[in-house]
Amino acid sequence: MALLMKSYINGLIIVLQFFSVLPIKREVSMTSKHLERAVRMFSVFGLMTGAVYASVAYGLMQYTPLSLLAVAFVLWFVTIIATGGIHLDGWMDTSDAFFSYRDKKKRLSILKDPQIGAFGVLSVIVLLSAKFLFIYETLEAHTPLTFILIGLIPFYSRIGMGMMLILVSSAKSSGLGVMFQKAGNQSTLWSYLPILILVLLGMFIYAWPAGMLASGMLAVTLLLFYMYKKKVIDWFGGMNGDIIGAFVEGVEVFLWMVLWLLHFYA
Repeated sequence: MALLMKSYINGLIIVLQFFSVLPIKREVSMTSKHLERAVRMFSVFGLMTGAVYASVAYGLMQYTPLSLLAVAFVLWFVTIIATGGIHLDGWMDTSDAFFSYRDKKKRLSILKDPQIGAFGVLSVIVLLSAKFLFIYETLEAHTPLTFILIGLIPFYSRIGMGMMLILVSSAKSSGLGVMFQKAGNQSTLWSYLPILILVLLGMFIYAWPAGMLASGMLAVTLLLFYMYKKKVIDWFGGMNGDIIGAFVEGVEVFLWMVLWLLHFYA
């Protein structure tokens, strides 16, 4: 049992080192077992990130004299720096490749280019502007349930990230995405189910409207995954790290939009 727990802790450390801004110096061997545990821990990492988002929003609104605009800005900024910008980099690279309107081979070569083009810059401006709008107006119309639902956004996006790794073939033979993909398998995805059930069950117990809204957000995430999966194959021939990063950013801003719409029209 101790060895099993240690392997999961090592997996979480790998996730934090690769996908967060936390300066964790501990060295963990990049074995297939540890990498597989890392993919399993995506959901836990998503919950941790969501707890940070919700705590920042609630804490600043309840215990500081900051204006709503300032609170929205801080939360927006936290969503940017929490991952060290790794997914935003993928969003920009993928945007450059997609909007080139070239064939698959050329798009993949653009993904490898370390320079950011005009389409990448424009796309990230639109993404971040839209996210700020959704955050600000959601907080403006917030209810006690809002903060819980905010915490689900990175939780769902990280589950989607795991699904992209396991269920979408790779567009190339090397890279960060391929490294994690080779370590994962179908049972890795099933490991998300217990924690997902517990979260949704807790939401229904806390307040059934929260459970219904959380279920709706999950359904949107799954729909986005299946739509994106098909398009990724058509556009790039498969996934890589940048494409998965773009998916995470896209899902999160879409879920922010869903939350925004729910506050104004539901």
